[in-house]
Parts: sequence; structure tokens; C-alpha cells
Amino acid sequence: MVHAIYPGTFDPVHNGHLDIINRAALLFDQLVIGVFDHEAAGKQIKKVAFSAATRIQFIEQNIQHLSNVRVMPYNMLTVDFAHAAGAAVIVRGLRVFSDFEFEFRMAHANQRLAPEIDVVTLLAREEHTFLSGTTVREIAAFNGDVSTMVPANVEAALKKLYQT
Repeated sequence: MVHAIYPGTFDPVHNGHLDIINRAALLFDQLVIGVFDHEAAGKQIKKVAFSAATRIQFIEQNIQHLSNVRVMPYNMLTVDFAHAAGAAVIVRGLRVFSDFEFEFRMAHANQRLAPEIDVVTLLAREEHTFLSGTTVREIAAFNGDVSTMVPANVEAALKKLYQT
């Protein structure tokens, strides 16, 4: 059995993330979605709009149909999380060429730290290539329509977060 992790911030989870999750669930026997918990790590590496618990809930509400997928917070190096989850593979998504450069560097850094863990990248579907958590949050902050970018539970939470 091949176990994989799909780590990220998922702030918030969007349709591109969910597409990668659904596709990776078909490729691996077990998939753990790792939601990085900035607060538990004691580091504000990146400011997030939603708590880790809320981001986990958003994902769980949208993957109920996937019996081989679970969601967990983590607050350590990604390769250490992979080891803790019993994963031999790290799944990453690629949207645009600039993602490749970042993911290429991260894959090599992770390979240096844990050569026994492989990285598998899945290309984003064309309709999701523009999506990022930052883009979604910025559109929502200015009352833009994000209904085609995120699941309904996330759209409602964004509206509540940014209502004035």
C-alpha cells in the first residue's frame, strides 16, 4: 500500500485544491491532507485568515465521499509529517510555471532531508490555474463573486469574514 500526504496551508481550500485531492485519492491507497497549523508551530511564517481547525473543517465537509482520505493538522517539517503519517509520497499541485521553480527547490530540499520520500506533482486543470488562496481572499474582501472558485461552505465563511 502506498500512503501519501498532500500538505498545504489551504487558506482557504478552493476548487483547485479539491481537484488535486480527488485525483490523488485515486492514485494512492491512503491520502492524508496536512493542514499547516501556524499557531501550533509557534511561528507566524504566514498570516492566515482562518484557524487550522476551521480550514480542516472546510476540507472535511468537502471530502466525505473519499473513504481513503483524512485531514490532519501539522506543525513540523513536511518530511517529518510524512514520516509521522507513514507516507512515502508528498503530493503537490502545479498551476503555472512559477510554481514549478518553487516546487522544484522544495522537492530537492525535502529529498536532501528525507531521500526515501518521493514528490509527485499533479498539474492543475486548466480552469483552476489562476486559483490561489490569496486570489480568493482578495476577491472576497472586495465583495467579489467567488462562488465558482470555492465550495459553498467556504464561500459563506468568506462572506462572513469580510462583511463590513
